[in-house]
Amino acid sequence: MHTRGGSSSRGQSGLGFGSRVSSLLLAMFATMATIYVAGRLWQDAETRLHLVEELDERIGQGKSAVSVDDTLKIIACREQQKRLSAVEMELAAARQAGFVSNKLVDKGDGHSKKRILVVIGIITTFGRKKNRDAIRKAWMPTGAALKKMEDEKGIVLRFVIGRSANRGDSLDREIDNENRQTNDFIVLDGQVEATEEQPKKSKLFFIHAVETWDAEFYAKVNDDVYVNIDALGATLSTHLDKPRTYIGCMKSGEVFSEPTHKWYEPDWWKFGDAKSYFRHASGEIYAISRALAQFISINRSLLRTYAHDDVSTGSWFIGLDVKHIDESKFCCSSWATGSICAAV
Repeated sequence: MHTRGGSSSRGQSGLGFGSRVSSLLLAMFATMATIYVAGRLWQDAETRLHLVEELDERIGQGKSAVSVDDTLKIIACREQQKRLSAVEMELAAARQAGFVSNKLVDKGDGHSKKRILVVIGIITTFGRKKNRDAIRKAWMPTGAALKKMEDEKGIVLRFVIGRSANRGDSLDREIDNENRQTNDFIVLDGQVEATEEQPKKSKLFFIHAVETWDAEFYAKVNDDVYVNIDALGATLSTHLDKPRTYIGCMKSGEVFSEPTHKWYEPDWWKFGDAKSYFRHASGEIYAISRALAQFISINRSLLRTYAHDDVSTGSWFIGLDVKHIDESKFCCSSWATGSICAAV
């Protein structure tokens, strides 16, 4: 009996001790929480007080309140300032990008010169030297006459070609040798010369041309097209008053979904159930204004290409405020032996 009673007393003593420890810990946690909350409230109060003092100091009205009318006026003024700053920035960007209506370019020395009318890129490839020689004899000046055309008529002519997949091979060397003799090539070092790469090649030409020459228009021509240079210049001159212009023999056509077809379009499903391309300029020859060439240059990484270069170019202007001009003079009016297209 005695032993049992002693055990009971020690048990009750242990329970009492445990209860006191729990109470002590709870009190400590409550105290810490109270201190934390009080500190945050004090910090927030100090912050609010600082902001109020800062506001009073800035508006110079001491402790007086700002009326609703004055507040609205201040807000309106700030909004006007923001709009004015935005407009000034847009205007500066537009001037820098060349979105101006004047046809003269300031050289920076107080004098002005006439802007180039058009840069024409003649798309060519390896093994087409006969075509290039035929163009040089028919409608493209060579040597000093090429420079004279640039100076007097404002027309720049260049063949456009990429590089061989095997950089530095005989194909590349042949083009380099030909260019040393004629000096009439744009060699796109970053572009592989291949049939499936033609849309990217056309895009890179526009980028290179607009970054090299300040012209009113940039035109793409195939190396099997006969061009009347004077007629082309006269036609483009009639559209100088249109800032965003896309000129060509406009067409649309069937989208072919069969992989074995010559004009197969891997992205055929994007053109809807009717399987018809949107309106675009035929790829033999077309021209775009400076603003559109700049748009291509600026957005180069966002503009995707399709299987064909003419469709790709047309797709870049969908949704833009662009003037599509269906110019019959850009249509191939006759075909001669050797599939030579006569345009303009």
